[in-house]
Amino acid sequence: MTTLLSRSAILLPLLLLFAAFNLSSCDSFIGVNYGVIADNLPPPSATAKLLQSTAIEKVRLYGTDPAIVKALAHTDIGIVIGTANSDIPSLASEPGAAKSWIDSNVIPFYPASKIILITVGNEVLTFGDQNLQNQLLPAMQNLQDALNSASLGGKIKVSTVHAMAVLGQSEPPSSGSFKPELTTNLKGLLEFNDANASPFAINPYPYFAYTSDPRPDTLAFCLFQPNSGRVDSNTKIKYMNMFDAQVDSVRSALNSMGFKNVEIVVAETGWPYKGDTNEVGASIENAKAYNGNLIAHLRSMSGTPLMPGKPVDTYLFALYDEDLKPGTTSERSFGLFKPDLTMTYDIGLSSQNSTKSVSVQSPTSAPTAAPTTTTTPSQGFVWCVPKAGLTDAQLQGNLNYACGHGIDCGPIKAGGACFQPDTLEAHAAYAMNLYYQTAGRDPKNCDFSNTATLTSTAPSYNNCFLNTSNANVNDPRVNNSSHVSMSGVGPTRHLIDTFEWLFFIGLVYL
Repeated sequence: MTTLLSRSAILLPLLLLFAAFNLSSCDSFIGVNYGVIADNLPPPSATAKLLQSTAIEKVRLYGTDPAIVKALAHTDIGIVIGTANSDIPSLASEPGAAKSWIDSNVIPFYPASKIILITVGNEVLTFGDQNLQNQLLPAMQNLQDALNSASLGGKIKVSTVHAMAVLGQSEPPSSGSFKPELTTNLKGLLEFNDANASPFAINPYPYFAYTSDPRPDTLAFCLFQPNSGRVDSNTKIKYMNMFDAQVDSVRSALNSMGFKNVEIVVAETGWPYKGDTNEVGASIENAKAYNGNLIAHLRSMSGTPLMPGKPVDTYLFALYDEDLKPGTTSERSFGLFKPDLTMTYDIGLSSQNSTKSVSVQSPTSAPTAAPTTTTTPSQGFVWCVPKAGLTDAQLQGNLNYACGHGIDCGPIKAGGACFQPDTLEAHAAYAMNLYYQTAGRDPKNCDFSNTATLTSTAPSYNNCFLNTSNANVNDPRVNNSSHVSMSGVGPTRHLIDTFEWLFFIGLVYL
């Protein structure tokens, strides 16, 4: 018995560490919107199985469809349910109506179905109905009281979802502010968010920013592709993508009203893969680039310039096309999956890819012609480096692109092992090479819009490049030597494998 206890004492810490490392690989910040304005959708049970085969951890519903909520029971997928705008008046005026709503839509399903958030209405403050705007906060408070009475107040949050149109100023991001006519209602809502630790949910769409400014450099900025960036004239921060700029403008608006602790959730964002002839930018290439690169950006754990180091919880729009929605073709063409459960296009959401970074570039704005000085793996060691004569803007764009696509750029930050020499060229070379090495050493991954080249001469920056290329490039051990952050490959993956090995050894030992 003493021996068994001592063995258990040894094994327990290993089990805890094993669990911790496996949990750390989850993409808990990736969600999807599940709309149902369609007549061709698969049954909820099939959708639940589909979601379990992906890296999607959360689903946002626009209503409370009991069949869907029940189908997601025991899947551990977080569920956001919502009230309709038309429900708000009764919820606001009658506490009993709020209690009935919770009794009907939450109590029968929770906790088997992991309901995490209730959104009260959608884009109410920009809906144009002043009466509805004034009733929004009382409706939220009554639902919160009903949750509290059911001992669920600390487990399920209550909030509402806003359009980006609540901002009166968004450029530059540091000057983000809300429209003056909305501040009275917003102050009450934000005080509610702050008091109940519920998120401020917003719907940023870089796609619409591009349609209003359809220039090639704007497209690259919106698609997370190499670009010269845009400098915030106040902070001097250079933004390399529209998503970060939009989210940070909301952050600035919240901060300016004194709500620095209210977290932001991106309730909707996406890109249509098809549109009418006059809908610029709606294409499968651009949709794949935006969604794929957004996921890679989130997985990089870089956050935004004003919220570094933590990805914003983001719900992609949408799980399926909704063929009965009115309006333009693009309105019915956001689906990531088809009704037959196949992918519309692959952005790395399948479970086997859920811990790997995805890099997607649009062929039109990021040419992938093979570099002129190609050295193949069979010829020896090869490195990816910037071409001579690049501008600082090009180097910075390549640096940000590589660091935003899943590699660990910590070593070239201040205090890092490869920070010196502290030059843009050295940092860009490190990041570009690491991106190339971890992306499979395909020459097309050393293109960077024709600003990079392959070389058989090792870069001489403090031996920092030896960890990825100073070995036989055909050796599989080299293919696992990357520093992909939060990816399940590289050192983290090796460590997980080690703990798995120790775990099974421990079972045999017991």
